Amino acid sequence: MPIIVNLDVMMARRKMRGRDLALRIGITEQNLSLLKSGKVRGMRFGTLARLCAALECQPGDLLEYRPGEEPAEDA
Repeated sequence: MPIIVNLDVMMARRKMRGRDLALRIGITEQNLSLLKSGKVRGMRFGTLARLCAALECQPGDLLEYRPGEEPAEDA
């Protein structure tokens, strides 16, 4: 998929653990793990906004587009 999730990078920069971030934004640690691994097909804007607020970043800091990667089949 051409969209890369850099959530783990931002968490490391902010020295934030998964458990703490999950509690702060109101999702389970398992769902946060799925987001970090890029194994989700979508994300609500509300979740993205809470991630950005908690990590003090912009959506572009968390998501990256890499042209040339295989596009998703159902896009």
